[in-house]
Amino acid sequence: MDLFEYQARDLFEKHGVPVLAAAIATTADEAEAAATKIGGKVVVKAQVKVGGRGKAGGVKLAENPADAREKAAAILGMDIKGHEVRTVMIAAAAPIESEYYLAILLDRSNRTFLVMASVSGGMDIEEVAHTAPEKLAKIPVSAVDGISLAKATEIVAAANFPSDVADQVAQVLLKLWEVFQSEDATLVEVNPLVKTKDGKVIALDGKITLDDNAEFRQPGHEALVDHAATNALEAAAKAKNLNYVKLDGEVGIIGNGAGLVMSTLDVVAYAGQKHGGVRPANFLDIGGGASAQIMADGLSIILGDKDVKSVFVNVFGGITACDAVADGIVQALELLGDKATKPIVVRLDGNNVVEGRAILAKAAHPLIEQADTMDGAANRAAELAAK
Repeated sequence: MDLFEYQARDLFEKHGVPVLAAAIATTADEAEAAATKIGGKVVVKAQVKVGGRGKAGGVKLAENPADAREKAAAILGMDIKGHEVRTVMIAAAAPIESEYYLAILLDRSNRTFLVMASVSGGMDIEEVAHTAPEKLAKIPVSAVDGISLAKATEIVAAANFPSDVADQVAQVLLKLWEVFQSEDATLVEVNPLVKTKDGKVIALDGKITLDDNAEFRQPGHEALVDHAATNALEAAAKAKNLNYVKLDGEVGIIGNGAGLVMSTLDVVAYAGQKHGGVRPANFLDIGGGASAQIMADGLSIILGDKDVKSVFVNVFGGITACDAVADGIVQALELLGDKATKPIVVRLDGNNVVEGRAILAKAAHPLIEQADTMDGAANRAAELAAK
């Protein structure tokens, strides 16, 4: 889960990372009130989960509360790369002398953590990484050892931070590691980390990505979810403990096992090329136990998607045998009743496949078609969706 900047700022403050006073506003009146409370010049910043806000006009300096009101009115409602601005952050302005960059992230390719640091921070850090990679230090961090003061000092030295800020940057890095660890993040980024004219080092902007797999031990993270932007079907699936991701196609997919479902997406996309470009409508993994209730929950989610024209159930019987899966499908359709209205292509294989196919054949449900092969089932589901 990606956080808004104001949420990242609040977590920074919680863990002792130096930040400036700030408040959020959803109206111009609230922006003016926040600017009045903070006092002095403020920066009005669009809160969207996408980069390039500054270049898009979503970050503006305001001289006073009235100016903050005007700037907020101009930013609220903006479209920045497909993201509507519904909230702005009003933050105290800082007299910036230098801009730096710090980030801690999960380095999946090397199975470790990585710190990236540069004395050339700001909006164009990506350009720095591309054109002058020597200015961006990349230091691996052991998941066992983490970032100690000695490690932080090593990283600061490798990035050639000036001596007058080196100690402060090292302390900020220690606090960012605390955020990264204790909040179960996969990314903690500060761009820019600034040195102000009075010599203080402050995190002026922040980006945090949290690991959804750790939410069971982070109950407080539920309050950070942007429900307004959450897909309704994905939210309903999550409430039923289903692994579901909404896609843009027309063939609903149900499978047991992430690998099988991913393969199913591929074969449906390939088959769909022969039927007018039909594509998968979702990823849905029901896991190893395909009980009637689980199957009913999965089908109800998929059939609730107005874009879905047909459904492809692709199950390989293993721990849960195909006859149990077939029973689950039949019972699920009984549970759904009139809610089930779209054709369903079922491909069963593996443990007790003969028994499973016999159960579906005996049920003779008008919505169910069986296919012997995965490719054949994908082609039929795509054909039905195209019709």
